[in-house]
Amino acid sequence: MKRITVIAGAALLAVAATACSGGGATAPATGTASQPAQAAAGFQEQHKGGTLRLLAKAGDGTLDPHINYSNGNWQIFQALYDGLVSFRKVGGKASYDIVPDLAEQMPQVSTDGTSYTFKLRQGVTFATGDPVTVDDVVASFQRIFRVSGPTSGTFYAGIVGAADCVKKPAGCTLDKGVVADAAANTVTINLVAPDSEFLQKLALPHAVVLPKGTPGKDQGTTPIPGTGPYKVESYNPNKQMKLVRNPHFTEWSRDAQPQGYPDEIEYNYGLTPEGAVTAVQNGQADWIFDPLPADRLTEIGTTYAEQAHVNPLAAFWYIPVNVNLAPFDKPEAREALQWAFDKNAMVKMFGGANVAQPACTILPPAFPGHADFCDFPQQDLAKAKDLVQRSGTAGQEVAIVVADDDVSKQIGEYSRSVLEQIGYQAKLKVISTNIHFTYIQNSKNKVQLSVSQWYADYPAASNFINVLLSCASFREGSDASINISGFCDKDNDAKIAQAMTLDQTDTAAAGKLWGELDRELMKKGPIIPLFNPKQIDFVSKNVGNYQFHAQFHALLDQMWVK
Repeated sequence: MKRITVIAGAALLAVAATACSGGGATAPATGTASQPAQAAAGFQEQHKGGTLRLLAKAGDGTLDPHINYSNGNWQIFQALYDGLVSFRKVGGKASYDIVPDLAEQMPQVSTDGTSYTFKLRQGVTFATGDPVTVDDVVASFQRIFRVSGPTSGTFYAGIVGAADCVKKPAGCTLDKGVVADAAANTVTINLVAPDSEFLQKLALPHAVVLPKGTPGKDQGTTPIPGTGPYKVESYNPNKQMKLVRNPHFTEWSRDAQPQGYPDEIEYNYGLTPEGAVTAVQNGQADWIFDPLPADRLTEIGTTYAEQAHVNPLAAFWYIPVNVNLAPFDKPEAREALQWAFDKNAMVKMFGGANVAQPACTILPPAFPGHADFCDFPQQDLAKAKDLVQRSGTAGQEVAIVVADDDVSKQIGEYSRSVLEQIGYQAKLKVISTNIHFTYIQNSKNKVQLSVSQWYADYPAASNFINVLLSCASFREGSDASINISGFCDKDNDAKIAQAMTLDQTDTAAAGKLWGELDRELMKKGPIIPLFNPKQIDFVSKNVGNYQFHAQFHALLDQMWVK
């Protein structure tokens, strides 16, 4: 899950070009002469040095790459860790390309598509100076399951032995699923069935290679040594994260892991959004993660036009509905929610129609499998109130949990008001952004409703429907249960499996099935889609070489700083 909370207005669109995306790929920002949209052919030594200063309201959770599932740290992880393969580190559509990373070349794949053999590069070391070995690779895949990573039961469930590892994480060996040959310096990953998305899944932070001695539990604020051009010197999620150069890094592939430009990257937390914008305008900071205040948008879009970049996203904001707790264990109560909200009003809260559009479906427009339907086209409070009455849940207490950024709070207060109007006793619970995502995932916290966001990991329908709503994605009592709704439907799972199989041979038929699944899930109501956003990056005048990566958004370590 890529958490990004951003808003913008029409003024920004006049100065930062956007392009329509196809198949989930994001087109590059136009850029300026000093901020090209695409990467240079090689490292430009004259731009090396300085400190890149980033701002966010709070840290984005654990530093553990096998567990963290939020965009704030996923962006940072690009400069810290590597997997066997990687998404190409450039701006624009080419950023969806898969390239060899710790593997010296793309894998040899068996004729039946179930076996991938990777030969490791020689000479790559961790930030400790220890060489990366095939044993580290095997241990890392074991660890994905031992820490019950949020995608262990979905992205990596097809590895031979993964089913047993999901059931009994502590004893996971994958002895027939991930096999090392030290003499040949190779690792072979065996799958139970072909998976056309497997290389994309390997290119995500949840599959990075860590030292084999890394403890099999969430490391929280303790940095884990990586292989990238930077290492974490310190991390306090309420104050600061500081990255310094990894002295053992030597660029082995500009496509997979380019040398970074800043000597240091400081990520400071705690400044208000108003203060953050002022800091960037004054050159005291270089980039903002959190929402741009609505009252500053015109100023940014005129006086600071060349410093604003707008990019479309394969993403949506949504309300996960806990189907296992009253009152929303009743289908009628869930249907009531589908009619209850004015999504155009929420778009205005986000910044207006130029930077977001109401969502009728789980799969975003122009995304693989998207079907153009809208079964709940507009707010109908009378129908919603009637459904609440028919469900027998009128008068029950309902709480909606939101993060403490301004946009989420505004949407939360609006939602609370609507819930009152359709017959519930509703309250709003606001919690720190730093813990919001893990809190709403854990079923022990008994969250009935929440406001969350999902940003595509890669361009595949399964990355929304399978990850967010399959039985395997629900982990009772876990902070890493990405199926926040707790939705588990065996018929739904069977159709997901069918669609994923079809994806390997007949993408058109698979796309049709994904669209049908989307429609069925909308009727069952475990998720209320709200709107599809765009991403706005506001950078200081000291920044050059801005690039927007389709997967991981701004390539922070590739920015030049004066």
